[in-house]
Amino acid sequence: MLAIIGGTGVYQIDGLDTLEATGVVTPFGSPSSPIIKGMMGDHEVLFLARHGVQHQYLPHEVNYRANIYALKSLGATQIIGISAVGSLREEIAPGDLAMPGQYFDWTKGRRASTFFGEGIAAHVSTANPVSRQLVQWVRAHADKLGMRLHTDVTYACIEGPRLGTRAESHFLRQAGCDIVGMTNVPEAFLAREAQICYATIGIATDYDCWMEDPSRHVTACSIFTLYRQSLERMSHLLQTLTRDALPPEEPDTRNALSYALLTPEDALTDAQKQWLAVLRR
Repeated sequence: MLAIIGGTGVYQIDGLDTLEATGVVTPFGSPSSPIIKGMMGDHEVLFLARHGVQHQYLPHEVNYRANIYALKSLGATQIIGISAVGSLREEIAPGDLAMPGQYFDWTKGRRASTFFGEGIAAHVSTANPVSRQLVQWVRAHADKLGMRLHTDVTYACIEGPRLGTRAESHFLRQAGCDIVGMTNVPEAFLAREAQICYATIGIATDYDCWMEDPSRHVTACSIFTLYRQSLERMSHLLQTLTRDALPPEEPDTRNALSYALLTPEDALTDAQKQWLAVLRR
């Protein structure tokens, strides 16, 4: 089943015919919003508002573990996230779409970043953290619609909530990053621990602050203005996607926990066995 995680400005999905709204309680707390289950195109789809329906959660306050766990418990096996991003490359212009293939974690350790620990040890590979099948699926439909979409870019995730300094912007560029945002880490990595195929569609809203011309530096006003203008195109893309067959699920992702767990099963508590069984589905 496909799940969509909406970022800034995306608190509902046009074209999603709601069947039910579910308030899921997880072993990791409550998700950011009720999970909406509905029909979109030819598919049953789950939707969650990453920042809450009133945008009440800052990036470091989002309960990413509860969000991913809740979606998995309701049957999600593939996730498309929607995010506002800043561009670190001139060729990725404001208004363009960009789908990361890699992530650079520049958060500061304030976020619960794994399901594991506290008596259960596992190490999941994130060498290739993004579903190439999902990226190719979105790319094919974006091309048909004439939408400019950059792929195989590297997303730098910063802590926020402040916007970055010029020094930080230049550092991330020199580190090989192409776009910058505040929310995809640990979301992408938790999806891998939950054996969910994951990809993000980033909407470039600005050039961050690395350019010499101060008039082209990011401001909150410019972010929200351009982002709202891009949401209609994003909605059209999502509706087009869900009229088509979903892409294949990648076996490596759907079996990511097969050899990752180090703690013996007989050492786990009943509660640990229960939530681990959900991640293994």
